[in-house]
Amino acid sequence: HGLDRIMDVKLIAQAKPAVESGKPVVIEGAINNTDRSTGAMLSGEIAKKYGHKGLPDDTVQIKLKGTAGQSFGAWLAHGVSLELEGQANDYVGKGLSGGRIAIYPSKAATKITPHESIIVGNTVLYGAIAGECYFRGVAGERFCVRNSGAIAVVEGTGDHGCEYMTGGVVVVIGQTGRNFAAGMSGGIAYVLDEDGTFDKRCNLAMVELESVAEEEMLNERLHHQGGDLQVHGRVDVMKDMTRFDAERLHQLISNHLRYTGSARAKEILDNWDAYKPRFRKVMPVEYRRALAELEAAQGPRSMAPAGE
Repeated sequence: HGLDRIMDVKLIAQAKPAVESGKPVVIEGAINNTDRSTGAMLSGEIAKKYGHKGLPDDTVQIKLKGTAGQSFGAWLAHGVSLELEGQANDYVGKGLSGGRIAIYPSKAATKITPHESIIVGNTVLYGAIAGECYFRGVAGERFCVRNSGAIAVVEGTGDHGCEYMTGGVVVVIGQTGRNFAAGMSGGIAYVLDEDGTFDKRCNLAMVELESVAEEEMLNERLHHQGGDLQVHGRVDVMKDMTRFDAERLHQLISNHLRYTGSARAKEILDNWDAYKPRFRKVMPVEYRRALAELEAAQGPRSMAPAGE
C-alpha cells in the first residue's frame, strides 16, 4: 500500500519531540487529495503512549494548505490540531477522538461566498466520540451521522444532518437539507432558521424544536464587557444540555470565528440580539427525559466557567 510514503510518516517524524517528551511543535506544509486519513497514524502513535487522554491541547499543531483526501483527521487524538486552508473530501473527522479540526477556504478564493460554498464532503464526523471541528463553509450529506460526543460548527449542511446522533453539540449557522435529525437520540443541535422553514426539513419523529433562551450568565458578561459580544470566558459546553443555550451557542460561534475567521460568525455575533431568536434548538425527547432523571438523581449541577 505504500504506507512508508504517506504524509503521516513525515508527520510522526516531525512530531517526535511532542510524542516523546510533550514539547509543543508546529508543522506546516501542503496537502493533496491523494493524502488520505491524514493524522490517523500520528494519533495511533500518541495513543500507544498516552491512551485516549492524549496530549495537552495544541501540543501538535499542523497547518496545511491544499485539498485533503478522504478521512482527513480520522481518529484525531487529544492534543493534535489540524488547520487546513483549502477544502476536504468525505469522512473528515471520522471517529474523531479528541483532536481539533478547522477548515476554511483558500485566501486566494476571493470570488466565493464561504457560507454558500462546499468546504467538506459527505459523512463528516462519522462516529466521532470527542473533539472539535469548525468548518467555514457548507458540508455535504449525513453531517455528524452517529456522532456521539464531538462539537462541530458548520455554515450549512446537505440532507440527513445529525442522523443517528447520540451525543455532542452541532451548530449550523446556515441552511440544512431535508430529513435533519432522523434517528437522533442524543446530543443537541442549534440551527439558524432565517426563513422559518426549518421545521419542514427536520425529522420530528424523535426530537422537538425549542427556542434559544437567554441566560443571566451571558447577559452579565456582555454587560461587564461594555457590549463587546466576544465572550472570552469559557464554560463546559457539554454540561447541562437542557439549559444555558445562549451561553453555549455564543461561545461556539465565537470559537468558530477565532479558528476560521468566518465573516458569517462575525455578523451573527455583532448582531446577536437580532440573530439569537432565529436559532432553533433540536432536542431529542428521550434524551431530555434521561437528563432530567439524571439531574434528579444527582442533584442540580452548575455550569460555571472553566477554572472556577
